[in-house]
Amino acid sequence: MKNRVDIGPADGRIGVLLVGLGAVSTTFIAGVHAIRRGIAPPIGSLTQMGTIRLGKRTEGRSPLIKDFVPLASPDQLVFAGWDIFDDNCYEAARTAGVLEHSVLAEVRPELEAIRPWPAVFDRRYVKRLDGPNVKRGPTKRDLADQVIGDIRRFKAEHRLDRLVMIWCGSTEVFMTEAETHQTVEALEGALEENDASIPSSMVYAYAAIKEGIPYANAAPNLSADIPALIELASRNDVPIAGKDLKTGQTLIKTIIAPGLKARLLGVNGWYSTNILGNRDGEVLDDPESFKTKEESKKSVLDYILQPSLYPDLYGNICHVVRINYYPPRGDNKEGWDNIDLVGWLGYPMQLKINFLCRDSILAAPIVLDLVLFLDLAKRAGMSGIQEWLSFYFKSPMHAPGLYPEHDLFIQLMKLKNTLRFMRGEELITHLGLEYYD
Repeated sequence: MKNRVDIGPADGRIGVLLVGLGAVSTTFIAGVHAIRRGIAPPIGSLTQMGTIRLGKRTEGRSPLIKDFVPLASPDQLVFAGWDIFDDNCYEAARTAGVLEHSVLAEVRPELEAIRPWPAVFDRRYVKRLDGPNVKRGPTKRDLADQVIGDIRRFKAEHRLDRLVMIWCGSTEVFMTEAETHQTVEALEGALEENDASIPSSMVYAYAAIKEGIPYANAAPNLSADIPALIELASRNDVPIAGKDLKTGQTLIKTIIAPGLKARLLGVNGWYSTNILGNRDGEVLDDPESFKTKEESKKSVLDYILQPSLYPDLYGNICHVVRINYYPPRGDNKEGWDNIDLVGWLGYPMQLKINFLCRDSILAAPIVLDLVLFLDLAKRAGMSGIQEWLSFYFKSPMHAPGLYPEHDLFIQLMKLKNTLRFMRGEELITHLGLEYYD
């Protein structure tokens, strides 16, 4: 047994700040209220239903994660957020069309009580959307200060002990790091000057980290993953994570690709196409926003298959990703994958996958887990990039000089070993030789 990490108590009320009260956020909020009422189980949530093995397999110790580490309860969460549309959460959930009306009716009063604050929004970064509920200000620094004002009022009015912010807004246009992103001072100067290199999501990330609030980015756009905000997070003892929730097609890729690589089956091509009709699909119909998503989705195979190490198997893979906006589907996303395989003696084979899923149903439990795990990290004194939360992301943040780990099973091992480390339990290597000595 090693020394435990000193973790602060999990009691008190936790404010959950959601940027974007659309399909994902309203499905998450409605789901938490439904779980509180016992209407449905929290399927898909590692914090609520997952177990963790401790010690040897012969010891039979596999408690629930929520009983092993001092996590807050969903009952402690209080919700608020920003959106460019002024519909309350019940109206927004009806518009999103994810949940059945019978489920929404059960939690209607709780959802109607949540009305969005005006959002920081600029159509230069999300070209297919526009809405009336938008903040105005002379500079982006002023807009960040307005966000901070919202946060402080919310915390005071609801007597909150801690907060967590999750960006659940739309995918912004593709951007790369600029000089303004390299230091905190340069970033703050760019906010004052309304520099175009500071998108809306970065304004929120700055406001959260400045206030000492854990922050995660559920979308693939450039946000907290810049040197300036990583530095600020370390200064202010703020855990950060992201980016782009791993839900539908990419989740399947990070399950299937490690298996193919483990058995050393070659891959000549991997063609992926998606159809979806929700607001996310509408935004991604813009080529610049699609570029951001494409980069996030395509990088997964490169890091899992490692073509530089296995050139004969994966050196010439043709990887194509398509996303098509198809309004009749709404939030019911369909992902088609065709994988051209190469087996023994070079014989060709094919694997075809058709995943019909509900995007927000897959995303909602991830948001819950991120809220509770980031709150845990904050109470444990963990700051900066939380690589152990890579399990939840398509483009996980990582330290400079490292490559990101995309294999879902390695990511889960990393997450659970982090929890074991926190509680002073031995890390599990799965070596197994100790059973045969």
